[in-house]
Amino acid sequence: MERRNDGCDGGGKIKIGVCVMEKKVWCSPMEQILERLRAFGEFEIIIFGDKIILEDPIESWPLCDCLIAFYSAGYPLEKAEKYAALRRPFLVNELDPQYLLHDRSKVYEHLKLFGVPVPTYAVVRREYPNQELKYFVEQDDFIEIHGKRFYKPFVEKPIDGDDHNIMIYYPSSAGGGMKELFRKVGNRSSEFYPDIRKVRRDGSYIYEEFMPTGGTDVKVYTVGPGYAHAEARKSPVVDGVVMRNSDGKEVRYPVLLTPTEKQIARNICQAFGQAVCGFDLLRCDLGEARSYVCDVNGWSFVKSSHKYYDDAACILRKMFLDDKAPHISSTIPANLPWKVSEPVQPFDAVRDRERGTVGISRQSEELRCVIAVIRHGDRTPKQKVKLKVTEEKLLKLMLKYNGGKAHAEAKLKSALQLQDLLDATRILVPRARSGRESDSDAEIEHAEKLRQVRAVLEEGGHFSGIYRKVQLKPSNWVHIPKSNGNGKEEYPIEALMVLKYGGVLTHAGRKQAEELGRYFRNNMYPSEGPGLLRLHSTYRHDLKIYSSDEGRVQMSAAAFAKGLLDLEGELTPILVSLVSKDSSMLDGLQDGSIEIDEAKARLHNIILSSKIANGETMEFPWMVDGAGVPPNAANLLTNLAQLTKEITAQVKLLSDNEDEEAVTDSDSPSHPYDQAKALGKTAIDMDRIASGLPCGSESFLLMFARWKKLERDLYNERKKRFDTTQIPDIYDSCKYDLLHNSHLKLNGLSDLFRVSQVN
Repeated sequence: MERRNDGCDGGGKIKIGVCVMEKKVWCSPMEQILERLRAFGEFEIIIFGDKIILEDPIESWPLCDCLIAFYSAGYPLEKAEKYAALRRPFLVNELDPQYLLHDRSKVYEHLKLFGVPVPTYAVVRREYPNQELKYFVEQDDFIEIHGKRFYKPFVEKPIDGDDHNIMIYYPSSAGGGMKELFRKVGNRSSEFYPDIRKVRRDGSYIYEEFMPTGGTDVKVYTVGPGYAHAEARKSPVVDGVVMRNSDGKEVRYPVLLTPTEKQIARNICQAFGQAVCGFDLLRCDLGEARSYVCDVNGWSFVKSSHKYYDDAACILRKMFLDDKAPHISSTIPANLPWKVSEPVQPFDAVRDRERGTVGISRQSEELRCVIAVIRHGDRTPKQKVKLKVTEEKLLKLMLKYNGGKAHAEAKLKSALQLQDLLDATRILVPRARSGRESDSDAEIEHAEKLRQVRAVLEEGGHFSGIYRKVQLKPSNWVHIPKSNGNGKEEYPIEALMVLKYGGVLTHAGRKQAEELGRYFRNNMYPSEGPGLLRLHSTYRHDLKIYSSDEGRVQMSAAAFAKGLLDLEGELTPILVSLVSKDSSMLDGLQDGSIEIDEAKARLHNIILSSKIANGETMEFPWMVDGAGVPPNAANLLTNLAQLTKEITAQVKLLSDNEDEEAVTDSDSPSHPYDQAKALGKTAIDMDRIASGLPCGSESFLLMFARWKKLERDLYNERKKRFDTTQIPDIYDSCKYDLLHNSHLKLNGLSDLFRVSQVN
């Protein structure tokens, strides 16, 4: 094999061959660095060009002492390998390891081999599209690969490293759907598809756990194992909108790497033999702050950073001289032979820029922290249905999901479980509504509750954004012979079904939260410059958003984040990327249960006895200056019960007509719209009414069930007793219907709202 002599031994310049596709040669970062290398005066830069690389035999390629060669689309990597083997130049980036970069699974294997942390992952390989694999199982909210389960959200990446169409699948509890990430097109880098829930089956993929990073990605660029430049940008996972500066470049900000991250950069350089290398770093907090590598890109340059170009040129110069002219390398001067185009700024100016306080006079005191505790936005009323069930289909369903244990409770939350229940309920409801005159009140009420269960499960058309959950608790048993004939075992013949639903954030609630976030953004920081947005993007602003695990609270937090950070698009990706669920937020309430119950009992007695004038309210400091319980509270209860009954009767009229239309002919002109007109309604949302819905998110049947329960629970006709704890629920329902169903103009609703508000 021919071996090139050292370029400087004979007094000539060291020849640096640039054997890459022309598109990469003439990009700005490469030009900037090559220009600086020429300025040193020690190197001759030889550009091979596409024609030579693609068409000429390697024997006629230019001779060089050092070689810059890396793969890009259309590049003949095998041909470049043969040239390097023939001429044996110093390689900035080794060629053989570059094959690894085409296979993401091999990249992950190699990273793990060198101790670099990667997300938990599994590989699915298919020889042909839609191939059935025994080791792969897909359910609504998880997939299972070789027994390893990945719950949504999870990431799906093609094995092919050149395929950049990456998908993220979201859990039904966050609204479901899928986000596609792709190479930037204009100002977009991702799109959200709310109705896509199944993973791709057309090829081979890596599946990995989704790593929450607070909405930012970190890009790291190495030049040798001892140098790494890192930049943060807004993650495409959040809303897919690319932030660009006045020059049209994506907005990125330098960040400092931790010692651990610097070691990761060193390990990647050495693992892949790539001195100039780029990789993606995910900084996340899963119990402990850690960083994970999710992609290695090979040769990559920082864009629009003169400081980086200076550093890269100096490091490459030393690499070349260390290999070809070590006697010169040891005497390299510290000064640069070109003018640095970025002015050096005083420390105070740099500090002000990083803090977002440029142009603001510094005070002796400085804002260090803002903590906001925010309630969820407008929601639908929370509801509960209880009924005892003896139907065999429902009892078998309970045994299916409680492990077949006679005394165990079954909790149905997933879309698959709720669909099973809906299928069973659809079969049972027609039988339950036989309409026979012999039906008892209990049978009629049972049929009514089954209809309500069916209506709740059918609401919305699918189970995205789960806010419905069902408990089946066995309550009565019999002894039956065991299947093996040895003795007897207990078998449930009755169960208590508890359906909880409602409490869903409304469109108005989302708008409230988003507007509040926008208000915070515009008023927390001065309006000069990007302010809060820039601070968050650079990690110089430690933004944390927490919510309880209740859906309405999570969605409120996501909508607030959308307004605060000026994001676009659906809330589901924002929720998963930026909001940390903390179920412990509601813990501790049970510690005050005794005091809460005592306060409720005390309030009940005060309302019924109306002893406000006797000073007993002094135990309750909020009941002063006319803002507490009114003197005539006991009398108002009667009025409250009567108004509730009147509202229930009006809603029942709408519900009966809606149900009759569903049973007979939905195209009939006597649809709920006509019934609403008969009640004197105007300015109605005809599309929603024509489909059998009020302007909220519930059917008339569910609206009636809500009011009927309030009527029944507020005043017990048999015991002649009021339950004052129902007053807040009545207030809640009144407020909701006045906001969302005002088109129905229910008689007395405003009066009922005022009475419940006073009580």
